[in-house]
Amino acid sequence: MTEPRPLVLITGVGRKISIGTEIARRLAADGWDIAFANHSPDSGFVDEFSLELQELGAKTFTSDTDLADPSAPETLMQAVAAQLGPVRALVASHALSVDSSILDTSVESFDRHFAVNTRASWLLIKAFAQQYASAPGLGRIVALTSDHTTHNLPYGASKGALDRIVIAAAGELGHLGITANIVNPGPVNTGWISPEAGEALSRETALGRLGTQGDAANLVSFLLSERGGWINGQLLHSNGGFHLPF
Repeated sequence: MTEPRPLVLITGVGRKISIGTEIARRLAADGWDIAFANHSPDSGFVDEFSLELQELGAKTFTSDTDLADPSAPETLMQAVAAQLGPVRALVASHALSVDSSILDTSVESFDRHFAVNTRASWLLIKAFAQQYASAPGLGRIVALTSDHTTHNLPYGASKGALDRIVIAAAGELGHLGITANIVNPGPVNTGWISPEAGEALSRETALGRLGTQGDAANLVSFLLSERGGWINGQLLHSNGGFHLPF
């Protein structure tokens, strides 16, 4: 009898060029069923991408979810479990990012960044742990982070807080056999990098190029595999040797 495919929930999958989209594609090819969430996705994307994943053998579940709503993470996790069964891995790839600095960040923007990037991730991790039912040693949490801070205050601060939450999960959920790690993919062009900025960022990378969505997906694929099960509580810089210019 064929073993059932494990189920992963991936947030931030709403555009063709997002990192989360490539992670979902790679994990479907690896043999995972895919639940993916987004907020206001690109027109036609969800149906088209669901079909692509199904052609790779994956069962799929999709949800347009506003993670700024504090009730949304638990509701999402319950909906996924009701449709496809218990979730074995969580990949938090969603993010709100609006450029602003110390002097011009509004309280409303600051709070919304923390609601989406930090609080929602904590609540997703909590809901994931509460429904986890797989064998010890197979559970996985991976969150995507960033070291961008200058002139991107609320995004950088909220991602820094996320890092600490994931590290806490690595310790607190170890008794369930769940690992938790953070991936910093460095500069990846998901539509925000101009040609000029791309050239400048490439010069700051030891390997002389920007990262790709596939680079991040390769690492997440490994972390979710049984071979990645001894890696826990780590912030992994999968960035080609990138150093921020100051």
